Amino acid sequence: MNSIDHRLSATNSKALGFALLAAFLYAISTPVSKILLNTISPTMLAAFLYLGAGMGMVVLGSIRKLACPEHQAEGLTREQMPAILAMIGLDIAAPILLMLGLNLTNAATVAPLNNFEIVATAVLALVFFHERIPRGLWAGIGLITLASLLLSAEDTGTICLNPGALLVLLACCCWGLENNCTRVLSRKDPLQIVMVKGFGSGTGAFVIALAIGESLPTLSLIPLVLLLGFVAYGLSIFCYVSAQRDLGAARTSACYAIAPFVSTGLSLILFSNVPGPSFFIALGLMILGTFLATKKTS
Repeated sequence: MNSIDHRLSATNSKALGFALLAAFLYAISTPVSKILLNTISPTMLAAFLYLGAGMGMVVLGSIRKLACPEHQAEGLTREQMPAILAMIGLDIAAPILLMLGLNLTNAATVAPLNNFEIVATAVLALVFFHERIPRGLWAGIGLITLASLLLSAEDTGTICLNPGALLVLLACCCWGLENNCTRVLSRKDPLQIVMVKGFGSGTGAFVIALAIGESLPTLSLIPLVLLLGFVAYGLSIFCYVSAQRDLGAARTSACYAIAPFVSTGLSLILFSNVPGPSFFIALGLMILGTFLATKKTS
């Protein structure tokens, strides 16, 4: 029994490492995308980021096949098609809703509201997928929400749920549901899942970008955007899906609570932004919330 418990603990520790790495990799996209948005339109940027994720996974899959020709992974089947289509559709809809929200409200309000994805993932995992949500995770979600409120109050003094903010919350609900759809597929090959997400969502966003009149980015920027997509979306989602196998959708999503702080640290280096006192209070709450959300319970 002790050896079994030890193996389970090691498995959970590995999964937690994947989840945290996924958050770190995804956090890179925020400050770098902020720079790229000066020259690339939002929907077109999202399209190339997803396409970069898909292309990167094709390369990674080829390397894996050459290095480990005996490796066998369970692929997607027609039985998973509803979840696959839902995953792609939600990955297309969420960024559009987010951009619409950004047009109606300020970025200072939108940024902390993105953390609502953690709450949405947990609640949807409970309601629709009957995933057990332990008390520690609920406590962690509460602290994460409080930290988000503090971060918002530092810039705006209050969170006003105007139509723009509601669109952002709806985008987070889409991502929360998408996280749970990905959980249904998490036992399948993560490389194949990310390829499907990348090419499917990237192609959909690209078509929408062209339909609304957005122009292609300059040729010199395309390799950089594709590389960013591979690292921040491809590898991040790959680690995310790998973590979901053992942590579950809600607990894995909770690990993303550290992403805003990693992004803030990178922004501090790139843009010399100095956070106020509320930031450090929120940081402590976020760290505690993440610990409670990821702590193993019996």
